[in-house]
Amino acid sequence: MEDIQRYIINDFIEWKNRTERYPLLLKGARQIGKTWTMRKFGRDHFSNVVEINFDMQPDICEIFERSKDPKRIIEEIQLYTGIKIEVGKTLLIFDEIQANEYALNSLKYFAELMPELHIIAAGSLLGVAIKHKNMTVPVGKVEVMQMYPITFGEFLHTTEPMIWQWIEDNDKAENLPVAVLTKLNDRYRQYLICGGMPKAVLRLINGRYDLIENELKNILEMYEADFSKYASSTEVIRITQLWNSLPSQLAKENKKFVYKAIKSGARAREYEDALFWLQNAGLINIVSCVSKPALPLSAYRELSSFKVYAVDCGLLRVLCKLPAEVFLSDSLAFTETKGAIAENYVLQSILPNLECDPYYWVSNGIAEIDFVSQFGTEIYPIEVKAGTNLSGQSLKSYSDKYSPNRLIRIANTDLSFKNNLLSIPLPLAYKLKRYVKAIM
Repeated sequence: MEDIQRYIINDFIEWKNRTERYPLLLKGARQIGKTWTMRKFGRDHFSNVVEINFDMQPDICEIFERSKDPKRIIEEIQLYTGIKIEVGKTLLIFDEIQANEYALNSLKYFAELMPELHIIAAGSLLGVAIKHKNMTVPVGKVEVMQMYPITFGEFLHTTEPMIWQWIEDNDKAENLPVAVLTKLNDRYRQYLICGGMPKAVLRLINGRYDLIENELKNILEMYEADFSKYASSTEVIRITQLWNSLPSQLAKENKKFVYKAIKSGARAREYEDALFWLQNAGLINIVSCVSKPALPLSAYRELSSFKVYAVDCGLLRVLCKLPAEVFLSDSLAFTETKGAIAENYVLQSILPNLECDPYYWVSNGIAEIDFVSQFGTEIYPIEVKAGTNLSGQSLKSYSDKYSPNRLIRIANTDLSFKNNLLSIPLPLAYKLKRYVKAIM
C-alpha cells in the first residue's frame, strides 16, 4: 500500500500540530487500512513509532490493569518494547483497543495528565465491542475521527496523478477536455469493480484482475465470521439475513428499506438490533427520508423510512454476485443493480466531505431525490443517474415545489453549470462540495 494516497493523513497532521489536543480514536470498518495508515503517518512525521496491539499482545494488558498513571504506563511500555517514548517525537499507537477496556479508559488520563503525548487508538468492530461489553468511551477526552474506504479521488491520485492534479487545480464547473473525461470514465469503471478496499485496489493497480474477486470474497467472509464475535446465535442469524438482503433492497426501483424483503413476515422489532449492529460495525450507511427539505433536516426525519447502503461499492458488487465484466462493457444487462451500485458509490464518495448527514426525499410515490444535503444555509437536492438517459421528473417535481437555488445531478455526463443545474460526472462525485462552493 506504499503508493496509495490516504487523505485522512492530512487530518492526522493537523491534529499533530495543534498546541492542545486529545488522544485520537479512529473508527471505521475492518480492512479499510486503519493500521497501515497510522503506521505510515508515524513513520513519515515522527522520529519513532511504538505500536501496541492488544489482541496480539494480551500480556501487555496487565500494564493498564495495574495502573492508571500515564507515566507509570509509559515506563512499563518502554521496558516491554525496548523503545524509548519521547514526547513530541514518538507516535504511540494503541491498536485493537477494544480488546482492553482498561486501555480505552486510560485515554482519559493521558488526555488530562500527559496531553502533549501523541496517541492514536483504533480497533476492529470498535462500536460493536463497546456496546456489547458495556464499555464507555471517555467522551470529551478523546477526539473521534471516522475513516472510510479508499475514495475514488484517492484511487485517481494513485493511478492517474497527472489527471488528478489537473482536476485538483480546476474547480470551475466547466466542460472537461475529452482526454480527461475519457480517462476518468475508464478509471471509474475499474473502481466499481475493486471498490475502496485497499487489498482489492492493490490487486487492480498491479494488474491482477483475477485476484480482485478473491480478495473481496475473503473480506465478506471475514465480516460474516465477525458477526458471531459480539452477538448471540439468534442475533447472528438476523444480522446475516439482513446483510445478505442488501442487494434486493437496493435493486428495487423504490430503495426504501423493507423488513419483509429480508424474509416473509419479518418485522422491524425483530431486526432493529441487527440493523444497528451492522451500523455500529461500520458495514452499512443509513440514509433517512425527510418529509420536507428544510433546516434543520434532522427535524423532518421520518424514523420509519430509510435506505441502507453497503460501506463499499466493490463489496456490494460481489454481494450482488455481479461479474466484473458487466462494468467493462456498455451492456444493458443488470441495469437496476448497476444503478444501485452507482448510487452506493456516490454516497461513499460524498460522505467524507459533507457538513451534515445526507437524507433523501420522496413525493407521493411519483418522485424521489436520491440525496438531500445541506451546504452552509442552503439545502440542495442531488439526483444520481447511472445510465445515459438523463431525463426524469424528480428534480422538476422538487424544483416546482421548493424552488431551490441550485439543483445537482451526478450522472454519466460532462461537467457543467447551466440554468441552475450543476451536472457532475459520476467519477467526480468526490468533489461535490468544492463544485458547490464554486457556484454559490
